[in-house]
Amino acid sequence: MLESLLTSYGYPIVVIGTFLEGETVMILAGVAAHLGYLSLDWVIICGFSGTMLGDQLYFYLGRRHGKSMLAKRPSWQVPAERVFSKLRKHQNLLILSFRFIYGIRTVSPFAIGMSDVSYLRYTLFNIIGAGIWATSIASAGYYFGKAVEAVLGDIKKYEVEVMVAIILIACLVWFIRYYRQHRSEHDNA
Repeated sequence: MLESLLTSYGYPIVVIGTFLEGETVMILAGVAAHLGYLSLDWVIICGFSGTMLGDQLYFYLGRRHGKSMLAKRPSWQVPAERVFSKLRKHQNLLILSFRFIYGIRTVSPFAIGMSDVSYLRYTLFNIIGAGIWATSIASAGYYFGKAVEAVLGDIKKYEVEVMVAIILIACLVWFIRYYRQHRSEHDNA
């Protein structure tokens, strides 16, 4: 059943998941590639496509509706200020690396869209950054699968348990982030 689900829907899930957020989906997809259900190359291509397109959209939304959207989201204001500060010092480096910086990852393309960074510059560095991110995170998942296999032996015996454990941990991390963000918004209101 797990094999059928992954081979049928794995790649579209990677594209959609990375369009919306990404790290957890890419790590799980990397583990699935190690298990042989998905191709690591295609996981990287799908992850690259999803994150690059999502961040292009968020950049466009920041450029077009930035001030009004930021005013409606008080929890974004502090991270957006961090992005603006980093942009003034290291514009290209920030665009390449924001996916790896906890606390500003989600708001970065939006805030960069609000700045004077040109669409062409953002797109070029976004493509490079998305490629680096997709390759590194998918590979981390792949090698995490290898590490689990080294500890447990034949991981195929435990694949359901391993995938369920990873999914539960991912859900817990997501819930904690969601709770902190909404608590922060409630405290600022």
